[in-house]
Amino acid sequence: MKLTFYKYHGAGNDFVIIDNREHLFPEGTELIRQLCDRRFGIGADGLMTLSKVADYPFAMRYYNSDGNESSMCGNGGRCIVAFANKLGLIKEGADFLAIDGPHEAYMPKPDYVKLRMQDVVKVETYGSDFFADTGSPHYVRFVEDADNIDVRTEGRRIRNSKEFAAEGTNVNFVSILGPGNFKMRTYERGVEDETWSCGTGTVASAIITAFKFQPDINSFSIQAPGGNLKLIFQRKGPEEFRNIWLEGPASFVYQGEIEI
Repeated sequence: MKLTFYKYHGAGNDFVIIDNREHLFPEGTELIRQLCDRRFGIGADGLMTLSKVADYPFAMRYYNSDGNESSMCGNGGRCIVAFANKLGLIKEGADFLAIDGPHEAYMPKPDYVKLRMQDVVKVETYGSDFFADTGSPHYVRFVEDADNIDVRTEGRRIRNSKEFAAEGTNVNFVSILGPGNFKMRTYERGVEDETWSCGTGTVASAIITAFKFQPDINSFSIQAPGGNLKLIFQRKGPEEFRNIWLEGPASFVYQGEIEI
């Protein structure tokens, strides 16, 4: 059968999106892995399906490029909102359903999406490093110069360490540039490589920067290899962060067909 697909990216974090409202897409691990392959398929960090659901305009399911369904993807969530807008399912904004529950989103301008993320109520410490669950698990290490880190090697080592081997974790390397401003690079589990940006990683890195170094700041500008993102939040306690909004570009790249 021929499959129609749509390619989107959020600050270089790229996705294949399938309109699955008619439930025709055979969501198999091997097929998804093949579609995400950058040499033998379409090529993407992950694949999402948009489907019908009661009480919401649509539901999102997210799969990593290894073909396995995964936890929440912040950039993916922003891209699927832009896709729903392209399909005419929503206008400026809407709530939708993801694996970690409902999310609110809106588009203040074309190709730009603000997405409300889940609250974060705990930050864990691992020596001089940190961990937070932002809808996906994220390990954060502060470094002097993120540009000079071997993200693939060091990220893989942490992701497969004894503490995280069973479930895996994403790993973020953060260099603080100034108040409310930092640079980050991310190793993503399921992709098993560096991605050019990461939405849930941006959330983790920003709140941990506030938690550890900048307690009076609640708005961050983040530089990633694929582009810039912004994050704002409200702090309710030493480790509690609420009303978290991730924003940045969510761009349509192209539409195509592939035989499956």
